[in-house]
Amino acid sequence: MLTFRDITAADHDLILPMVADFYRTDAVDHEVPVEIMERSFAACADPDEPLLRGVLVSQGEEAGGYVYLTFCYSAEVGGRCVFIEEIFLKEQFRGMGLGREIMDWMEKEYPAVRRFRLEVTQVNKSAIRLYEKSGYKYLKYDQMVFDK
Repeated sequence: MLTFRDITAADHDLILPMVADFYRTDAVDHEVPVEIMERSFAACADPDEPLLRGVLVSQGEEAGGYVYLTFCYSAEVGGRCVFIEEIFLKEQFRGMGLGREIMDWMEKEYPAVRRFRLEVTQVNKSAIRLYEKSGYKYLKYDQMVFDK
């Protein structure tokens, strides 16, 4: 059984290697600089940052992964939206059904949310299977960004 707790600044050396590993997987299709990883970690560990939550996922006493969640209002569904920015499990925790447990936890943690949203690369087949089994479906939008 998994346990979940908010990430704190003291978790830096535990979380950042997992974040770096996440950005080396097929879940991400572009390089992310270390300074961005550091800035996002600092924000997720800051209890005064309302838009990003970092959650440490553990099995027993062992840290197994993390989740980054962001929050917004979606006019398209008329309510709050949780954007699942990152879900990461260490290699030894994969293939055990723990991804589904994480998805269930999020739904219970945010019962009033109108939509959960995430991005997935087409080559990340195991993640796609998990999300589809969890009831997620594709929106047929092309995404555009303007980074500053």
